[in-house]
Amino acid sequence: DISEFNKYKVVENTSWKSGEKIGFTFEIKDTILPKNLFINIRSNKSYGFSNLYLITEFKFPNNSLVVDTLQYEMADASGKFLGNGFSAIKENKLFYKEHKVFPVSGNYTLKIRHAMRKNGAINAIESLNGIQDVGFSIEKIKE
Repeated sequence: DISEFNKYKVVENTSWKSGEKIGFTFEIKDTILPKNLFINIRSNKSYGFSNLYLITEFKFPNNSLVVDTLQYEMADASGKFLGNGFSAIKENKLFYKEHKVFPVSGNYTLKIRHAMRKNGAINAIESLNGIQDVGFSIEKIKE
C-alpha cells in the first residue's frame, strides 16, 4: 500500500467559511524516504470557479512553521471541471509537496484555508460554496 496517511474532513453545508482552517495532525517516523503529499478536494457543481487558492500552514514537531499560498486549476479552458468522478461530485488530488523528506520524526500539523476572492475584491469570499470535503494524504513514492 502506498498510502501512509489519508483523511478527509467534511465541510459543513458544503460551504467553506472564510478563515475556517481545516486541520490534520499526523505522526512521521520515517525521516529517510521521500513522500508525495496531496491536498484532496471533493467539490460539486455549485463550485463556481475555474481555480482554487489555498493557504497552508505546515507545522513541524519543533514548532517551526512553513506558510504557502497555492493555486490549483479546477476547470479547463472550456469550463469543464477537472478531477475524477462520473457524478456531480469531482475528486481533485492536488500536489502539495513532491518528494518531501521529513527532517525530524514526531507530530506534524497541516492547516488549510481557502483564499478565494471575487475579481477585484480585497476580502476573501465569506462562504465558498460547492466544497464538500477537504482531505490530506501522504503517499510513498513507487520505485
